[in-house]
Amino acid sequence: MLIIGYLLGSIPSGIWIGKIFYNKDIRQFGSGNMGTTNTFRVLGKKAGVIVLLIDMLKGTLAACQPYFFDVHINVLIIGCAAVIGHVFPIFAKFKGGKAVATSAGILLAYSPLFFVVAWLIFLTTLYLSSMVSIASMVGMTLITILSLFFHDPILTVIALILTVFVFYRHKGNLSRIKNGNENLVPFGLVYRKKNKK
Repeated sequence: MLIIGYLLGSIPSGIWIGKIFYNKDIRQFGSGNMGTTNTFRVLGKKAGVIVLLIDMLKGTLAACQPYFFDVHINVLIIGCAAVIGHVFPIFAKFKGGKAVATSAGILLAYSPLFFVVAWLIFLTTLYLSSMVSIASMVGMTLITILSLFFHDPILTVIALILTVFVFYRHKGNLSRIKNGNENLVPFGLVYRKKNKK
């Protein structure tokens, strides 16, 4: 299950969709990342939504394996293999994305209600900040805090590890945020404020 989870996570959806349907390698444009945000930026909304859904589905399918095979093991543990695959994909020379969408997919397998709450947090923060990076980091932090109410030590530990990892993967974004030149999505309060000037 760990191997299958890793291979699912390794599917570089942004790269494949870019090359097959747009004749573009998204790693050569924008931030150079193969994930959802850069796909939106380089290939547009349609491709971005498809990549977002695929990247989440990778995490969900990987984490659901214990249900499929009727094995009593925490789905989060198996799901983490997909995160590792997404960040270090064997199909893309081990240079992958930032694991936010795939982590959300794991959460869907664990608790659909918690998944919805996580998305509400993400979307609210995204609207307030107009920055996917801030929404990702704030979202992961609040998810880790909320996980304490589930009284599941494995959930809290994995959420904390993923939060630290997401912050690490966003270190370039943190530098740009500090310097005031982080990329903005074309909506939200900060975007509106900047475009009024």
